[in-house]
Amino acid sequence: MSFDADYLVDRRRLKRSLTWWRVLAILALVLAVTAAVGRFTGVSGVAGKAHVARMAVDGIIVDNDRRDQALAEIADNARVKALIVRVNSPGGTVVGGEALYHHLRTVAEKKPVVVVMGEVAASAAYMTALGGDHILAREGTVTGSIGILLQSTDLTGLLDKLGIKPESVKSTPLKAQPNPLESFTPEARETAEAVVRDLYEMFVGLVADRRDLSREQAFALADGRVYTGRQAVANGLVDALDGEPEAREWLAESHGIPASVPVQDVDLLGPEEKVRRLIGQVFGKTLFSERLRLDGLISVWHPEL
Repeated sequence: MSFDADYLVDRRRLKRSLTWWRVLAILALVLAVTAAVGRFTGVSGVAGKAHVARMAVDGIIVDNDRRDQALAEIADNARVKALIVRVNSPGGTVVGGEALYHHLRTVAEKKPVVVVMGEVAASAAYMTALGGDHILAREGTVTGSIGILLQSTDLTGLLDKLGIKPESVKSTPLKAQPNPLESFTPEARETAEAVVRDLYEMFVGLVADRRDLSREQAFALADGRVYTGRQAVANGLVDALDGEPEAREWLAESHGIPASVPVQDVDLLGPEEKVRRLIGQVFGKTLFSERLRLDGLISVWHPEL
């Protein structure tokens, strides 16, 4: 019995020791990657010989200074003959989609921009796609979901049951509304709806302008529903069904940029983001949920956490 107990204790000590060594090894790897990627703070794929730049827009779209700088460099670099934007995103913040749209239009003033949709390109991701001169989607692409969302939760009923009474001192009744700790008053709802409506009209205006639709047609399509790629083409929201090879064909036929011009990817990940992605691959995505970072007005399909 004594031998068995000593054996179990030794096994547990060994297991703990191995666990610590594994943790230390992972930390050493993370530090090594940080040191390596720290040397490359610039945007890759924007220098060298003549080429077509390719940029990926995936995950939740938020405002991103590094991405904006990359697009500014692409716009000003004469060696970049065109930009292909591969979009695979359910959307994100209104500001993120708006900023990306405007920066793509800045690039488009100097060189062609073609958007290739992946599995999903909805809400703010569709707003992003509107920045392209030509939009391609797969038949099964989920796109559309044109609209704006402002969410809150009324916890006052639950707080009453728990005997909790929140108190706040505000400069005006509409300050910090909507607020989960206060009832959503009719006045607060009216002001919130006015904000959502204003940005919704901005979004619909982009759709009408970029897709050559009347405002009535754009509003009819912008009721929040999603469309398949096939439906999007039929409704004029997307130009054609196909992928990147067809994007290169369009560039060749419309802008004289042959398929022989090489493609170079644009690196949008900074050192911290590369380390976070590495850790996410090791430990799983649950540690870094991008959707938990969303705040304010959003334009996203399936926003639930």
